[in-house]
Amino acid sequence: MNANSQSGWAPDWAKAPAAIAVPLGILTLFVLMVLPIPTLLLDILLVFNIAMSVAILMVALNSRKPLDFSAFPSVLLFATLMRLSLNIASTRIVLVNGHDGGAAAGAVIDSFGAFLVGGNFAVGLFVFTILLIINMIVITKGAGRVSEVSARFVLDALPGKQMAIDADIAAGVMDPKEARARREEVSVEADFYGSMDGASKFVKGDAIAALLILGVNVIAGFALGMLSHDLSAGESAERYVTLAVGDALVAQVPALLLSIAAAAIVTRVSDTRDLVGQISGQFSDPRGWLPVAMILGAISIVPAMPQTIFMPATAIAGAIWWKLRTKAQQPEIITETVEETSPDHIEVADVSDQTLITIELGFGLVGLVDKAKSAPLLARITGIRKQLSRDFGFVLPQFRIRDAIELGPNDYRIVMGGVTLAQNEARPGRILAIDSGDVIAPYAFKGELVSDPSFGCPAIWITEAERDLAIADGFLTVDASTVIATHVNQLLLARSAALLGPEQVRELVDNVKEVNPSLIEAIHPDPLSLAALTRILRALLDDGIGIGHPLPILSSLAIALQRTQDFNELIDAVRADLGDWIIGQVCRPDESLKVATLDASLESAILGAMPDPATGQPLIDPDCGKMIAEAMSGAVTQAGGPVALIVQPPARRSIAALLRLRVPQALVLSIHELPAAQPVEVVTVITNPAQPMEQAALPPTAQNTAGENAQQVLAA
Repeated sequence: MNANSQSGWAPDWAKAPAAIAVPLGILTLFVLMVLPIPTLLLDILLVFNIAMSVAILMVALNSRKPLDFSAFPSVLLFATLMRLSLNIASTRIVLVNGHDGGAAAGAVIDSFGAFLVGGNFAVGLFVFTILLIINMIVITKGAGRVSEVSARFVLDALPGKQMAIDADIAAGVMDPKEARARREEVSVEADFYGSMDGASKFVKGDAIAALLILGVNVIAGFALGMLSHDLSAGESAERYVTLAVGDALVAQVPALLLSIAAAAIVTRVSDTRDLVGQISGQFSDPRGWLPVAMILGAISIVPAMPQTIFMPATAIAGAIWWKLRTKAQQPEIITETVEETSPDHIEVADVSDQTLITIELGFGLVGLVDKAKSAPLLARITGIRKQLSRDFGFVLPQFRIRDAIELGPNDYRIVMGGVTLAQNEARPGRILAIDSGDVIAPYAFKGELVSDPSFGCPAIWITEAERDLAIADGFLTVDASTVIATHVNQLLLARSAALLGPEQVRELVDNVKEVNPSLIEAIHPDPLSLAALTRILRALLDDGIGIGHPLPILSSLAIALQRTQDFNELIDAVRADLGDWIIGQVCRPDESLKVATLDASLESAILGAMPDPATGQPLIDPDCGKMIAEAMSGAVTQAGGPVALIVQPPARRSIAALLRLRVPQALVLSIHELPAAQPVEVVTVITNPAQPMEQAALPPTAQNTAGENAQQVLAA
């Protein structure tokens, strides 16, 4: 094992050329400043300098956003140093060999001095001065100001961007990896605009240096020509000044290109297109070209104007307007590339159904969703979905309606998560007359006797012509689409918790966060993850508590989280805080709440029963459960409306689960959920079945005593 391997370091020879390129380039710049070079090498380097300036300008124009060329400040520095080094090298050659003529300073400088300005150094001085003014005062000064303002704005906005990233992490919108990438981008953006603010000073200093170098070349060359080489004033000026001007123009052209590149970078706005595409896309509006054609046409009719120039310009502007207008009126043609797939290729989408609620129809019911026939079922389902969303407090996922060949012609099936909730029949073109208890017998029509699929009431399928007779006899009449939609509504009303998923909870959290961000920060994502918050909200929906008003629910949850993170205790705490809301769903504020209570021995027996291993809740004996359900059903019938069963907190969940489907109008409340100021009226006291019958059947005075005891318990 060699020394390099032992020390844990090994040179990467593949990266060595790239690693030494920058140090070697800087060393070359110093060599150009100090040592004389041949004129041929100077010509090559001058051409290379111009080519590099053009390449930098093209990269700047083709970048989609400024950070795509984040290395521009460093590139600008090295390009400026290279040009100054070439200025020094060319100055040395001009001053040393200028007396021998233009060719002695190289072909590039000679061509710029002779051809571009016609050999007249005075014209060259004026051209150079104009280029210098454009570069220094217009482009460089403007770009410097834009860089300064951009850097100030970016640095001022930096804390806000960092806080936004932290907030997105806290809300679970992005993961730590995405957050690191965002932070790096924000940091690079701040560094870039700060560097551009300083880099603009390079361009300004370079323009000043070019002016000074030109002055040195002109004065020194003119003096050397007359003093050292015995040239006349005219000859010295013609040779040295012409070469000095050519040298200045050679340096000024790439300097101007770099200034334009710097200005283009700092004035860019982030876009999905490059600069050319961005400008051309924004100039392609035909409304801007018609005024141009009209104004040019108006100028062309003025007698003193050159009509041979303005008239063609008017025609060109009009042609551009017409072409853009015609193109805008044409419909956009979207070409889709159809990829051929192998017959044995199977994707997840082919075998996975992402829809939660599906309504399957037999072919005889497909007309109910036909848009040519006004699609009555679609309108009904949309209305049901909106109403359920308002009731539950979250937006229900989209329903899917499809045909099912395996069903009978008039059958429909309601599926949730792949599980069939119900299947029944509907008669398109006919009316279902439902006997809701107000029918006057006998009725004067006949039809197919069925049961209403939603409520189980007796019903008859009749013709449309018999609807008025059915209404007169007390029937409730609905069409086939309403039958299906109502059935869907009833099934989903009892399954609100199953419809709430993490996506719906995320939307709810984001909505609350816009108006109350501190509340969300106290709950999510720490200490409650999205899954934990979803579980809690599902439990509240199971208890009949809608989340349409999330602020009091989340506020209560945030306070409870300061004491405990136990799931059951959190639910109990939230329900206790929402006691007024829960009771308000079944009782008006000016009414007494009709309640039932459990006999002390019965409640003790329930609390002392074996706990359920899965939930930890006490298991209720089937006979005892049946007795409680029958007693609560009788209490509801006697009271003529909802009755609240008041129990001890440990027994609430078990009894609520027992009565939820058997007696829907029975409200099970913990003693802690009953507000202290709520007036109550005890309807009944459910006794233990093991008690003697004479004790269970209390006389009126005993019932009053039991009621008073219950009142005392409730007050406690």
